Amino acid sequence: MEKQLPLSFDNTAIAFEAKTDKALKKANFLFSNIGKPWLVKLGAVMTPIAFKLGLPIKGIIKSTIFSQFCGGETLEEAATTALQLGNYHVGVALDYGVEAMEGEESYDAAVPEFIRAIQYAASRPDIPFIAIKVTGFARFDLLEKVHRKETLTPAEQQEYTRVRNRVHAIAEAGARHNVAILVDAEESWIQDPVDALTDEMMSLFNEGKVIVYNTFQMYCHDRYPFLQVSLEKAVKNGYLLGAKLVRGAYMEKENKRAAENNYPTPIQPSKEATDKDYDAAVKFCIDNLDKLAVFIGTHNENSCMFAARLLHEKGLPHNHPHVSFSQLLGMSDNITFNLAHAGYNVSKYLPYGPVKEVMPYLIRRAQENTSIAGQMGRELALIRKEMKRRAMA
Repeated sequence: MEKQLPLSFDNTAIAFEAKTDKALKKANFLFSNIGKPWLVKLGAVMTPIAFKLGLPIKGIIKSTIFSQFCGGETLEEAATTALQLGNYHVGVALDYGVEAMEGEESYDAAVPEFIRAIQYAASRPDIPFIAIKVTGFARFDLLEKVHRKETLTPAEQQEYTRVRNRVHAIAEAGARHNVAILVDAEESWIQDPVDALTDEMMSLFNEGKVIVYNTFQMYCHDRYPFLQVSLEKAVKNGYLLGAKLVRGAYMEKENKRAAENNYPTPIQPSKEATDKDYDAAVKFCIDNLDKLAVFIGTHNENSCMFAARLLHEKGLPHNHPHVSFSQLLGMSDNITFNLAHAGYNVSKYLPYGPVKEVMPYLIRRAQENTSIAGQMGRELALIRKEMKRRAMA
């Protein structure tokens, strides 16, 4: 008789083992308030105004929402958070959370910051990944023009070559230091150049080992077929595919733009369709672990359990080197810590950067949390279950 999978996402003692009573109370307070859409909307409007007026709000933000969802203001502070997570066998995907300023100087300046993070990660066993966004190194309008397959002017061609060189410099540093690079997905109307650049980097640096990962947003109905095509291309060209699987982050924006411009939305017709494609992609990847590595980035308990069970049923090691799970820092600790406890490779996405610059990221996190059906209720129920277990409430 097959041995049962020793994994549950309801064990709050493991889920919150890294949290003190004080930290648990703070999380309870935060999620109670993030669950109020009116408060999140107010915060999204008022916070940038408060910063512009020079009001002393940084301390309040840093000790509340920032400390929940960010690893620190500097690489060194983020490394301290990584060390704490490492004590519980949870790795880190470092994400320099500053939304890039426009302009060539800013794009050039971002590259050494990422290379510094890669060099630092190389000295630490608990930081296996670095996340990047191509829009951190490229003008959005330029990517849009490339996506539309319009002819670039000679100046634009030079500009695009510089974009490619920036991404290449980071991927090369990742390969040199053996730190994996997760290339985030973007809006569908600039995704083609992002895919092309990432494919090129995979062909250069994914021989024998996966260094570069492309991101597949399964809420787009064409991404599961694209994942299959991407693997065919990788096999044909003699490199390993890196596949980061997510559901997606731009749904409202995608639907709005499609309606305004009168074209069919790229978004799946329903959540069920997204879930179906996501789990199909997980199975496809786990069936092809000799040809790819998969990074399962989701807060969906069913998908995580499905992937864990597949590995278990196939008799593959839970810590297979080509399979990683990941959740955002500050969320779904019940998934992260229970997976780590059961011996799976799991990392927290760990954003870092100055409070003011990371605010757009934090506001998005809060907005996402209010829009994911049942997410806040689940987080709060688990926190309160653990508080009760500890006789705190």
